[in-house]
Amino acid sequence: MFEMIPFRRNNNLTRRDDFFSPFLKSFFDDDFFSAINTIQGNFKVDLKETDENYLVEADLPGVKKEAIDIDFDNNYLTITAKRDDTIEDKKENYVRRERHYGEFKRSFYINNVDENKIDASFNDGVLKITLPKLNKGNDKKRKIDIH
Repeated sequence: MFEMIPFRRNNNLTRRDDFFSPFLKSFFDDDFFSAINTIQGNFKVDLKETDENYLVEADLPGVKKEAIDIDFDNNYLTITAKRDDTIEDKKENYVRRERHYGEFKRSFYINNVDENKIDASFNDGVLKITLPKLNKGNDKKRKIDIH
């Protein structure tokens, strides 16, 4: 009978006599590579529309307010954030220092925005941006039926 096996990192499909498999697993599960994997991800953003505004909430934990740039150009809202973490671990005459640096950028196309009244705040790692609409209301929307 045909069975589907889902792909997993540790699905034990490697040959038992494979000499390099344990070496590669321990090499890529090292602290260095796990730190790179966490830095590469983008930040999460929620977009909400009301009758008067577009609301954007971005989760930026560990990012300082001074390291965030917000631009609105040609109907594109661009959020750029930089994170620079330093970890220092001192044990028995040994000092371990690691630096993690990451730059994140997200862009969104949002039209019908009054550029002069855009407001932003940053509190507890959450960036909130309010983009007031030029034409208030939902008169341009229409329901589309599915056949």
